[in-house]
Amino acid sequence: MEEIYKSFDLDAIDLKLLDAMQTDASLSNQALAERVHVSPPTCLRRVKRLHDAGLIERQIALLNPDKLAAVTGHGLTAIVEITLDRQGAEQLEAFETRVAADEAVQQCYRVSPGPDFVLVVHVADMPRYLALAQRLFTSDANVRNVKAFFATKRTKFWPKVLLAG
Repeated sequence: MEEIYKSFDLDAIDLKLLDAMQTDASLSNQALAERVHVSPPTCLRRVKRLHDAGLIERQIALLNPDKLAAVTGHGLTAIVEITLDRQGAEQLEAFETRVAADEAVQQCYRVSPGPDFVLVVHVADMPRYLALAQRLFTSDANVRNVKAFFATKRTKFWPKVLLAG
């Protein structure tokens, strides 16, 4: 798949398609084609090509946590800094693999300088956070330091990738 990235050329229409789909992936092919000023068959072909190249990873629904809170409760979001004792490639990859497999981990970043990882986690409540911390951090002999920051308010969440063009 990496070979495709090296030889894949994006033109202005591809960038418009990607931008429009990031804003509203529920648009019909017809509406998307109209928005980027191409025919529906051309739009469909180009979107398929972007999917096949892996540039569009998946299409999902973004839920409104504030509106869901009345039904499910607010839950607890934490931004967690992790420092490992040993930072060899094997240890870094093993930690990444373990945390990426956990559903409570929404995002995982390997960072530098400072801690080795920054995670964004979401759980129902503090007991579930403590269980997550035990499962992912305390039980790992290679985790040296954990620093958690608990979100009190989300002002902005926008998962859009900025595109040139």
